[in-house]
Amino acid sequence: MRHFGHIAPEERQRLFYREPCVFTADSPARVLAAALGATLYSPATRPHLADDVVKQAGRGVVSMVLCLEDSIDDAEVVGAEENLVRQFADLAGRPKSDGLPLLFVRVREAGQIPDLVRRLGASVRLLSGFVLPKFTEERGVPFMEALAAAESASSRRLFAMPVLESPGLLYLESRRETLEGISRVVDKYRDRVLALRLGVTDFCSAYGLRRAPDMTAYDVQIVASVIADVVNMLGRSDGTGFTVTGPVWEYFRVQERMFKPQLRRSPFQEGEVEELRQALIEHDLDGLLREIALDRANGLLGKTCIHPSHVPAVHALSVVSHEEYSDAQDILRPERGGGGVLRSAYTNKMNEVKPHRAWAERTLQRAEVFGVANEDIGFVELLAAALPA
Repeated sequence: MRHFGHIAPEERQRLFYREPCVFTADSPARVLAAALGATLYSPATRPHLADDVVKQAGRGVVSMVLCLEDSIDDAEVVGAEENLVRQFADLAGRPKSDGLPLLFVRVREAGQIPDLVRRLGASVRLLSGFVLPKFTEERGVPFMEALAAAESASSRRLFAMPVLESPGLLYLESRRETLEGISRVVDKYRDRVLALRLGVTDFCSAYGLRRAPDMTAYDVQIVASVIADVVNMLGRSDGTGFTVTGPVWEYFRVQERMFKPQLRRSPFQEGEVEELRQALIEHDLDGLLREIALDRANGLLGKTCIHPSHVPAVHALSVVSHEEYSDAQDILRPERGGGGVLRSAYTNKMNEVKPHRAWAERTLQRAEVFGVANEDIGFVELLAAALPA
């Protein structure tokens, strides 16, 4: 797998100063955590789920969650589990199964984990782990114990992606205690926790809220405060933190074919940038783009997605610009180990070596998996390339 691996090699050479790296499901956890990108959710009830997975892999998706929880009705769980086992067997029997996305299953209860691993049999080799909903200390310990037991029984490395979405995390009077409990569990099982995911829809539900398409999660102050506290306690760059992924964007329009021609006209002529901006707004992407930018500014990496049309935008905005890469390299030069201040190579900012070091390290980690754009390549060209043909 590699980001932008679905586009032609010559196109990647045009776009990238440094191309995204190749990785597999067996790559180091630090690589996989950074590489998750737009994690696409799909209900496990879909009758052609195996075909869907293959299709999305061909469109540039590198991580998917097959959901047995809130995306399906309570009465559908048994049938969804049976379907999931069948679809995994179908995928395992296909000739190019090694090129599939990282696959995770979102369960409801801890007992489903060892049961599903047992029922998957040999096809468990396609499973990267489980998404654990409504994760708290009380619920988290049984989840993680079940994961450890399933991993041992299957001899397969399995990761956890806890979802932080419980009311105890939202309510001010219980937030600190809930966060401390979560911190204890994920720290104990650090090697098995790939990333922490934010369940913003559940946060909004507790207050009867739903953000409009022109508002980001950060415009809903009660949600923004939770995100800030989660990053504060669990997203630190001192070696104690975890990758925290961005919240889901709920809005989409299935008008991709109308949108593509406007992006395919590249390079843009005078006046076409404004035309593009209006197209983004009309296709409900303007709010998504702003939220992705705010995710990055607030320490989040990757994003939960419920529609394939969101994936190209998330990945295009995850590419490191040539300017960011230049700054990060300058800051991390061995001769700068003692600190100091230097003017950026782009001569437009100050790079202060010690305070900016953690930012530079994170930027180079992102550059490894998403690549570095050429100097004359911006978001528009990357988005145009990321769109499926």
